[in-house]
Amino acid sequence: MLVEWLAAVAAAGGTAVVQAADTDMWVSVRQRVAHVLGRDDPGRERTELMRLDLTATDLASLAPGEAALIRARQEASWTARFEILLESLGEAERERVACELNDIADQARHASVGGVSRNVFPGPSSTA
Repeated sequence: MLVEWLAAVAAAGGTAVVQAADTDMWVSVRQRVAHVLGRDDPGRERTELMRLDLTATDLASLAPGEAALIRARQEASWTARFEILLESLGEAERERVACELNDIADQARHASVGGVSRNVFPGPSSTA
């Protein structure tokens, strides 16, 4: 069982995936998450990229009434993946991955709070 702070890191990672899915940070977050979960295995990394793409597709096609439920399910799914990964690692590697997940979460938080979502144009958007 993960200690409390590692469970929090895994949850922050799960939230980060969902937060970033519809932002300009998605490409970077997607790549970083796939790299963390792929663990230097190109085949595993490609598999994770496909899973991330499915997540982004699911989140992009949400009907208003189902948005909260689907977002919560996606967060739980990615949290569980990160928990499994963290549990499988030795102490030194676990610390490194936890730091990376924290960095990814900070990046996604920035994108959702202060960043720009797709199709949103801050300030005047006229081209005339």
